[in-house]
Amino acid sequence: MNDEKRAVTVGVPKETFPGERRVAITPDVVPSLLKKGIHVLIESGAGVSAGFPDEEYREKEAAIAGSRAEVFEKAEIIAQVRGLGANLEAGRADLELIQSRHSLIASIDPLGEPGAASDLAKSGATAFSLELMPRITRAQSMDILSSMATVSGYKAVLLAANHLPKMFPMMMTAAGTVTPAKVFIIGAGVAGLQAIATARKLGSVVEAYDVRPAVKEQIESLGAAFVQFDLETEGAEDKGGYAKEQSAEFIKKQQAMMKDVIARNDVVITTALIPGKKAPILVTREMVEAMRPGSVIVDLAAERGGNCEATVSGEVVEDHGVTVIGLLNLPSTIPYHASRMFAKNVTTYLLHLVKDGALRIDLNDEITRETLVARGGDVVHARLRGLLGLPVENQEGGQS
Repeated sequence: MNDEKRAVTVGVPKETFPGERRVAITPDVVPSLLKKGIHVLIESGAGVSAGFPDEEYREKEAAIAGSRAEVFEKAEIIAQVRGLGANLEAGRADLELIQSRHSLIASIDPLGEPGAASDLAKSGATAFSLELMPRITRAQSMDILSSMATVSGYKAVLLAANHLPKMFPMMMTAAGTVTPAKVFIIGAGVAGLQAIATARKLGSVVEAYDVRPAVKEQIESLGAAFVQFDLETEGAEDKGGYAKEQSAEFIKKQQAMMKDVIARNDVVITTALIPGKKAPILVTREMVEAMRPGSVIVDLAAERGGNCEATVSGEVVEDHGVTVIGLLNLPSTIPYHASRMFAKNVTTYLLHLVKDGALRIDLNDEITRETLVARGGDVVHARLRGLLGLPVENQEGGQS
């Protein structure tokens, strides 16, 4: 009974972003949460689109709520795939349900939509942004950007293979030898490395490039050739392991050197993103025109404007005979495993925050401090305050 008194409830409402099929908590993680005094209340049907019916949650001893309002009424913590910011229009309806006693854990795109984070703060709720997870060893199991990038990199290759009028592998047949497709991957972060691995498994010849020369070994370990350009790359990586934003002059030189590589490949997959910034243009229209008709470009940066000049966000278009794929939210197209990965990240994060049946905020802890966006009616994240033009002060340490 003592454990029951110290229990906290995490509520999981249905996702309302158009086309979003993922769910923040899956049945398989419920037992590990219950062991730590975290009860799960899920809105009826919230997991169905991802392949998780209500019955599977009941079997794991999660409670089912009959309405969205009930989730917010009974839960202290709200876990979502997309909170306000990452769900600008439909997400605003939740502001009527959010109270100051709530703690929100979700993707909220604070660097891209700082105004939405400010609106969340006005509710008085505590808000944590999963995109701001620091890239440190002990936070790897909580990093949704990495886990969702894995899904995107995999799906990008499948999309390319589906649209390319060629087969990926080399085949020796009675009708002659089929030569393998050639694939060029720009950016060797998590998405790029997964794309390399998937393209190689399908039998294509793969080349890859990254502004960070340190990833050469990782690229080659997956069976791809590392494309090296004569560019000054010192300081191309920030302390978090992300590629830094480069100067216009650097990008212009990079484009000139990349043109011939792009022209000789059947498929180009671009993955270059700078957190909170518009995606850099790496593939110009001139480069698209130089590709063979039937070639395919998959732009994983489409949500931030795209790495390709011909990309149309959210659409598949044809430009000079080249198919340019700018589809968004690829993890949602593989919702079962994307949800399981997302839920594992969220669960690990919850177990980090909840101690003795209550959510504890320790600002001396880097993971907590860097993901905490709003608290006590105010935006508290230093970088976000800067974007909003608010005074920036160091967050005080301590627990609550």
